[in-house]
Order: sequence, then structure tokens, then C-alpha cells
Amino acid sequence: MGDDEALTLESGDGDDGRAPVVAGMLKRSADQGFLGGMPIEDQVAHARGFAAAAEGGLGRPPRSFLDLGTGGGLPGLVLAAVWPESRGVLLDANERRTSFLALEVGGLPRSSPLEVVRGRAEEAGHDPALVEGFEVVTARSFGTPGVTTECAAPLLVVGGLLVVSEPPDVVPGDRWPTDRLEVLGLRPSTAFRFLDRYGYQIIEKVGPTPERYPRRVGIPAKRPLF
Repeated sequence: MGDDEALTLESGDGDDGRAPVVAGMLKRSADQGFLGGMPIEDQVAHARGFAAAAEGGLGRPPRSFLDLGTGGGLPGLVLAAVWPESRGVLLDANERRTSFLALEVGGLPRSSPLEVVRGRAEEAGHDPALVEGFEVVTARSFGTPGVTTECAAPLLVVGGLLVVSEPPDVVPGDRWPTDRLEVLGLRPSTAFRFLDRYGYQIIEKVGPTPERYPRRVGIPAKRPLF
């Protein structure tokens, strides 16, 4: 997946017809006000960066992914187009957004399942259907590093990757203390740049996450691990 492909969803994506369908979904999501003010083509490019980071870390497309706090469907819908063979879950707590996404996902070619799950991430992290179910978890603007990692860690298989979008101009690694991540079975891997515009932190799951994480709803934000 080269950088020159990033601005066009169709280029280099799966051949099951998902890409143009997803492009229409994103347009309708933007019309609903779910995607914010950034131009869609820029948001698609940013979403493609998650795919490039994950594939670079794994050495292949993942067999499964979960988009944490998917909002209007980014990067999750783009990942579903890029990885048509992968099981995908779009997780969000907002009823209006998840109702919209559930209807939209019904229009995808069904070469592999893409599911919309409405719920809090703290609860999803104790759901047997989701715990340790994913090779990749993505987080675009979910929360602070401590909240994001606590909620994501239980969802990852050992050897899986958390890919987090980084704010502009951050110093790579400064937000991800190794000793705190170790509590969750995580280890910071590499910082990743895409198109020289977008930054991501890749975090690897190297051991099991203690069953007490994530803590109950609201506690990770009120008392973050770091």
C-alpha cells in the first residue's frame, strides 16, 4: 500500500466491491455531522495511515480488528475496505452514531463479517465475545493515553497491536511510559509517519492483561494509570 494510494479509497483496496460502497457511507456520515470539519479525503488518508502502520507492524493484514470509539466510522469503515478478509468490529457508545452505522454496514458485500457494537469500552473489555479477540485495535481520538491503553489492552490477543493516532508535534514516545504499559501487558513499539502528515504510535501486547482491567465505567478517565 504505497503513499500515492492514500488519497483515493478505491486504489489498492479489496476486490469485493467494498471501496465504492464505503465511500458513499462516509459521505452520508459526513452529511449527518459525524465526521467533523476535516475534508473527507484527508480523513480517508488519515485512516489509511492506520492500515499502513498495522500492516507494517504485523508484516501482513490482520485477521481481525476493532475500532475503538469509531464515531462516524473512521478509521473503521476504511479499514473494512482495505481489509475485506478481516473480521471487523466498530465499537462506540453513542446510540445515534451506532444506529446509523448498523444500517450502513448492512449494505456491504458480506465476504467477511463487519459488526457494529454499541457499548462502553470498559464493558466491552469484559465481554467474552470481544476479550482477546483482535490482532489490531485502532484509536483515532478515543481518549488520553492512559484511558486508551487500559480500554484497548484486554481486547488484543498477545502479539497484537494497538495503533493510536498522535497529535501533531508530539515527541515520539513521550506519552507512553514503558513501566505503566507493562501493567497492562503492553510495550511501546514504534512511532509511525504516513504521508509525512500523520503520526501514530504502535503499541504491542506482549503478555496477558490482568482481569481487573479495564476498571468499571468512568474510572479509567477519573483515575488514569498515567
